Amino acid sequence: MIREEFAQISAWGERHRRLVARLTIVLIATALIDIVGTILIFLTERHADGTAIHNVRDALFFTTVQLLTVSSQMPNPLTGLGRVIDVVLELWAVVIVAGSAGAMAAFFQNADAPDAG
Repeated sequence: MIREEFAQISAWGERHRRLVARLTIVLIATALIDIVGTILIFLTERHADGTAIHNVRDALFFTTVQLLTVSSQMPNPLTGLGRVIDVVLELWAVVIVAGSAGAMAAFFQNADAPDAG
């Protein structure tokens, strides 16, 4: 079964490879944004009074949830820079979801187009 799936992947045309490459780039870039956001949120929020972020694990959880849901039950950051980082994370999430959806829609809309590869 796995061998057959890999055979399908090797038979992909240029359009398939470009879509997968774009989505892979988005995934890697989002992981990097998650790491950078985690570090920045930790550094800006860890000493704020009343914060829910006390260690890197809390910061990673907060950052990942913001990227995945664009909203959460966690309290908003308390510092000015933390709030700016939070807005950037939310904007990234919205743009990436919309862009990825657009790439997928374009791929399926042109499903009948001849493959360049």
